[in-house]
Amino acid sequence: MADKAPILHIVTPLSHVSPFDVNMAVDAGYATILPYSRVKLEEMMDLTQDMMFSRPPDHASRTGLFIGGKDASLALDMAKEASNALFPPFQISVFVDPAGSFTTAAAMIAKVEEKIAGRREGGLKGAKLQVYGATGVVGGIAAVIAAQAGADVTLVSHRDLDGVRLKAADFKVRFGVDLSSATARNDAEKHAILPEAEIVLACGKAGVQILTEDHLASASRLLVAADVNAVPPPGIAGVEAHDDGKPISGQAVGIGALAIGHVKYRVQHELLKQMRVTDTALNIGFEDAFRLARSLLAA
Repeated sequence: MADKAPILHIVTPLSHVSPFDVNMAVDAGYATILPYSRVKLEEMMDLTQDMMFSRPPDHASRTGLFIGGKDASLALDMAKEASNALFPPFQISVFVDPAGSFTTAAAMIAKVEEKIAGRREGGLKGAKLQVYGATGVVGGIAAVIAAQAGADVTLVSHRDLDGVRLKAADFKVRFGVDLSSATARNDAEKHAILPEAEIVLACGKAGVQILTEDHLASASRLLVAADVNAVPPPGIAGVEAHDDGKPISGQAVGIGALAIGHVKYRVQHELLKQMRVTDTALNIGFEDAFRLARSLLAA
């Protein structure tokens, strides 16, 4: 198989492929990377067939399809279209990670699980977890991963309930998880829901502080606060980018964006490398990313 070089096709519905993903692919050892922008859902089957039929079947697994973008549901639909095109022995590898969100969400929940262990009986199972910025691509998938790990998850909107309810309904159909919905449009609504939280995730827009020190004062049960925002100010007051379990408020500890990002980078790098060298076609999603993040932190 060494005579056939690995090829990575990066597909996005956006106007350009993410430079982040290109850099990650190069660092994982890919020498041949082909970008495809503004790809429509209905084009996925034809594109995939062109990828799979152009090489001998015994080299098909060395052809990789990476699906990006910034919409988790659309990326999953694109992956489904690609998978529907595949059949033995023409099976290429597929990796879904729109805006790096699946690997980021996996790293975030793995870090939360690590920090809550020993601080709460049962760890994540049954833990009251609130996701702020839940309609975003990272927040939504982090909510699904946490729910699958046993947490009691609430999607929190800074606008109205419609957005998070639609997200919860979509993920119920796709993944069979039950997600609650709430609004936090102002200080009063944040103070109303935070007393229930044992874990909070800040997945909102970079450079926006979602929870202030005053808000955290209401979170009397809070154990872990995780923030994916590396742009000042922090999304959660007191949580700095490098924090990895630093006390922030009461009994709570904080996990910052770079602590999460370090794990995310290792996960995405390793999965891309696995896809590059595999002899068997891989189908990589956030479940695989979470398993790997867990194993990296346990090592």
